[in-house]
Amino acid sequence: MPELPEVEVTRLGIAPFLTNKTIEKIRIHNPNMRWPVPNEVLLSEGQRISSVTRRAKYLFINTALGALVMHLGMSGKMRVLDISEARQLHDHIEIELSSGKKLVMNDPRRFGSCLWQGVSDDALTLLQKLGPEPLTDDFNAQRLFELSRKRKAPIKAFIMDNAVVVGVGNIYANESLFKSGIDPRRAAGRISKARYERLADNIKLVLAKAIEQGGTTLRDFAQADGKPGYFAQHLHVYGRTGELCDACQTPIRNQVIGQRNTFFCISCQK
Repeated sequence: MPELPEVEVTRLGIAPFLTNKTIEKIRIHNPNMRWPVPNEVLLSEGQRISSVTRRAKYLFINTALGALVMHLGMSGKMRVLDISEARQLHDHIEIELSSGKKLVMNDPRRFGSCLWQGVSDDALTLLQKLGPEPLTDDFNAQRLFELSRKRKAPIKAFIMDNAVVVGVGNIYANESLFKSGIDPRRAAGRISKARYERLADNIKLVLAKAIEQGGTTLRDFAQADGKPGYFAQHLHVYGRTGELCDACQTPIRNQVIGQRNTFFCISCQK
């Protein structure tokens, strides 16, 4: 599924087409997404878009009355097209703009969502317990070290917990742990402060590099302009079961941790 870098690349791709444009019409072709699309999203019709922001893997299309809160789910993508472009299969939501363009949300599996957050409403429940953004100063080794004490969960599951830090999905957790030399199976509470320093730095580095490269190409993801991301060519362990480690030539192993495939080098990661 699209992870934080892919969502951020999408935000960067669509924001220039949306900011300062007015939402003329919202067409909901299929309201049965992960959660039913609420009628309140229509409140944004006639409103000017002030900005497009991101929190974790949620995109916010912000107006004076509130925000459309959108999630790409497992297979969703967004494209900016001319209003005259014909609707395609799985185009569930179309947001027509004053510029003559439209933002289209396409989602074959319908695990994505489009919700409404009014300016005076309490934050949506799904946003209330999120941890800090990984590319901000609020995320650091001290936080990881303090929250991990006495935690028996594997370190990989720990850094993928959105209450600890948002957006460190499966691909980037694997890659960050490899770069840090940490075995993903180790208990989070048994990782030293020094190793958390290295891990926090590498999480930031790996995510920033992925955003710079345009997101990772995995099955369904494409940028807003339809071009795929290019970070996949830089993956060191993810999806490479049985291939030789770039650093030591040991075959990459695969094990399920927290119901997710986990890839690591038994020689490089301790």
